[in-house]
Amino acid sequence: MVHRFLVGVFALLISGVTLAQATLSSSTISYTRDIQPILTEKCVACHACNDAACQLNLGSAEGVERGATKVPVYQGERSQAVPTTRLFYDAQDEEAWRRKGFHSVLEGQGSQAALMQRMLELGHKTPLQPNAKLPEEIVLGLNRNNMCPLPHEMDAYAGAHPKEGMPLAVTGLTDAEYQTLQHWLAAGAPLEHDAISPSASEASQIAEWEALLNRPGSTEALVGRWLYEHLFLAHIHFVGGESGHFFQWVRSRTPSGKPVDIIATRRPNDPPGTDFYYRLIPVQGVIVHKTHITYPMGPQKLKRVKQLFYSGDWHASSLPGYGPRHRANPFETFEAIPAVARYQFMLDNAEYFVRTFIRGPVCRGQIATDVIRDNFWVLFQEPAQDRYITDARYRGATTPLLAMPGQNDDVGSVLSLWYAYRDKRNEYEDLRRATYAAMPPPGWSTLWAGNDNAMLSIFRHFDSASVHKGLVGDVPLTLWLFDYPLLERTYYQLAVNFDVFGNLSHQLQTRLYFDLIRNGAEVNFLRLMPADQRGAMLGDWYQNGGKVKMWLDYDDIDTRTPSGLKLDPRDPRRDFALKLLQRSASLDAAPDPINRCRGAHCSRPEMSAEFRDVEQSLSRLVSRPAAGLKVIGQLPEASMLRIEGQGGQRQVYSLLRNRAHSNVAFLLNEAHRYQPGLDTLTLYPGVLSSYPNFIFNIPAAEVPEFVEDMEAARDDTTKFERIVRRWGVRRSHPRFWYYFHDLTAYIRETAPEEAGVLDMNRYENL
Repeated sequence: MVHRFLVGVFALLISGVTLAQATLSSSTISYTRDIQPILTEKCVACHACNDAACQLNLGSAEGVERGATKVPVYQGERSQAVPTTRLFYDAQDEEAWRRKGFHSVLEGQGSQAALMQRMLELGHKTPLQPNAKLPEEIVLGLNRNNMCPLPHEMDAYAGAHPKEGMPLAVTGLTDAEYQTLQHWLAAGAPLEHDAISPSASEASQIAEWEALLNRPGSTEALVGRWLYEHLFLAHIHFVGGESGHFFQWVRSRTPSGKPVDIIATRRPNDPPGTDFYYRLIPVQGVIVHKTHITYPMGPQKLKRVKQLFYSGDWHASSLPGYGPRHRANPFETFEAIPAVARYQFMLDNAEYFVRTFIRGPVCRGQIATDVIRDNFWVLFQEPAQDRYITDARYRGATTPLLAMPGQNDDVGSVLSLWYAYRDKRNEYEDLRRATYAAMPPPGWSTLWAGNDNAMLSIFRHFDSASVHKGLVGDVPLTLWLFDYPLLERTYYQLAVNFDVFGNLSHQLQTRLYFDLIRNGAEVNFLRLMPADQRGAMLGDWYQNGGKVKMWLDYDDIDTRTPSGLKLDPRDPRRDFALKLLQRSASLDAAPDPINRCRGAHCSRPEMSAEFRDVEQSLSRLVSRPAAGLKVIGQLPEASMLRIEGQGGQRQVYSLLRNRAHSNVAFLLNEAHRYQPGLDTLTLYPGVLSSYPNFIFNIPAAEVPEFVEDMEAARDDTTKFERIVRRWGVRRSHPRFWYYFHDLTAYIRETAPEEAGVLDMNRYENL
């Protein structure tokens, strides 16, 4: 720290700042009180999670101290896995991070000021023209090649990229913020590590849960392992807990009551290498929305877990290992635990589990998202109608066929591994089809209806996706029906076993198998459709080259055994959806009068007259193909509409662009399968993406004019430019950060546990 202070003093002297000012700044500026709030306000939106530029995570003192590296997390073509670099997990102090190749952004070198200081200087001396479109030479988004200059490379970077200081390509720091940061940096950048501690109520509940998962005995240890592997991604909040306090499960070398000593394995089901204990630790640092997958815990949840797993007369006579075989097939690994308990636990909080693999905490998911449609609904099979749950003989026959690839990451073995696992999966589908054909025709009783997790909506936003309770939007082209084998396989393949630091082979195997999972969920749903129309519906989902994929890799579907549902033969899918909405109205967590409006009133009845008029006007934009609403072609995937009403009231809506594809069955050439004329828009209250692509701020009285201009813009870029100029909040808008963070404020007001800083890496330069 003395070294940092002397370097800071020297930097101040050469820049004309007095030693007295440096001493004053050092003694009065607090990292926790003064610095982290600025970083949270202006930096965390780009510098958090795995896709933070240069892995520089600015959400905590620990991340700031760790610094940066030139090694990217996302490098899909790499032949070898890279070491994991998870903040708070893979190293615990600055020295350990230096050994892992991270360099400081706080320390100067010789006469050179700290990297952070110089990046901030570059950004502050080249302000943007207010609310103007950015220069084309500034590359943004996922196409940006981050330079991550070292101190001795900074002069060359500044010369080549004079407009690319920090914050990058966005309204920058105020003068006061800039001076505060520069004084702090010049004074040696002193840090405070203020760890979150549980409250008394939280500590009491933590002790109960840790005692439960660490019970002695083989049966108890097996349950503890299954629960840990299913909750390791959760940001847990406790009944009666403190606002903003969240906790996560880890494996520790130390038992309850002692400081946690994390066992930092690559995956949660890798060998721990020693005796261990399941522990709950606070989630440290700024909460960011994209990694914030919440899970509630309290006395009722504890009672439910005990009821599901610790009652009955089942026992585990021995414990499974942690090798590749046990990672590949959790059905075999945990076969001693009653399948009904495992499935019901997942159903109770189905939204959480679907979020883990659809939204995910990895922060960049195109390897998975390009295998799904832009919007679809998810349903679940009733446990009493799931043969894997109810039929021990069927369960025994199918369990060996449910193993998943990705454990062997040899690049040369990708094809042989793919064929082997594809053939196992198709053998399973043959057995499943024959078994279910002998059952009574499936009807409404096939669908689980236990709570408001029973129906979910998925929206894909190119390389990210989001999950929402209820049935949002117009009736989608496809629906998924998960049974237990599908839900568990998806969770293990995309969450437990997925390694974001893995190599090409691992990620390719994961992507290819997820294609089979999607197909399986679609085929499950098709059994509810009239038998003689299933083939045509599937063919519509797999147009063009998709039919080749069906022939090469997918199993045949059942087009003979009847459905138990009476549906309109003219459009059975839509009729099913409308009947589902009627039958399940009490479970639908997202009533949607805007997108499925068929009458004169297309707004939420509980809204004020002013906002009912707003929603009525905006409903003209939704559920229309782009062939009739040309402006869709100029909109990004996730726009936010911030509508300002009278008396300071405001509402936030997500305007989502649903891109249409002839099929989603292939890894490459998505653009060749894109059908832009069939794109549609979905409008729904709230923030339905962790990655806003653009914000429109519109006074309520001007919404009808906004809608008229959108309808008139068609594919005229000049007219759309006028819309953006009048109502758009560009990256250079003087109040950009106010509007951007007001989205988080809206989440905090409407769903407090879900609030977190949103990501602006995908904010577009419209």
